[in-house]
Amino acid sequence: MLRIYGSARSRTVRTLWMAQELGLAYEHIDVAPGSPDLRAPGFKALNPNGRIPAIEDDGFALSESMAINLYLAKKHGGGLYPSDPKNEARAWQWSFWTVDRLDRQLVIHANHAFVLPEAQRNAAMAETTWAEIVPALDVLETALARSPWLAGAAFTVADLNVAAAMYRGLFMDLGNWPHVRDWLSRCWDRPAGKAARALRE
Repeated sequence: MLRIYGSARSRTVRTLWMAQELGLAYEHIDVAPGSPDLRAPGFKALNPNGRIPAIEDDGFALSESMAINLYLAKKHGGGLYPSDPKNEARAWQWSFWTVDRLDRQLVIHANHAFVLPEAQRNAAMAETTWAEIVPALDVLETALARSPWLAGAAFTVADLNVAAAMYRGLFMDLGNWPHVRDWLSRCWDRPAGKAARALRE
């Protein structure tokens, strides 16, 4: 039995989306970031970092959302994990790239631009992170202008991982990056994407 640990309002939504795409039966243990449950010995045995998401798959423990999704996609097939080695490498490339270039930056920017109550926002922080986001969106726009998907001719784990990390982009003006905007909508408009959003929102 697959168990997915973490709140849908966290990066765990990425793994919940993947499970929905694959049609997997799973148990969702809803644990919030910062919860004391994450410091309990049972959870620390799954993830010594005490962070979510984490999974337990028939006794196999794994953490880090990108690694979890790559593992599940490869294990269960269904076309989400590229069979061609070059597209497989692209799936790794885009998954690692988004962690470095967009994931944290989008969270911080969104928090200080529109998520947090106005009194808690830091305009300088929003501006600084936006300056990092723009060149990353330019790179993604160039890639999606060449191909509608990131790792081959169809939607794969590469698209899911990057689009999931860009959740907050759904609420931003991406008019300067039309290919990114349209691709992001295509990804989240998938039935499994809609199901994941419903869990989060």
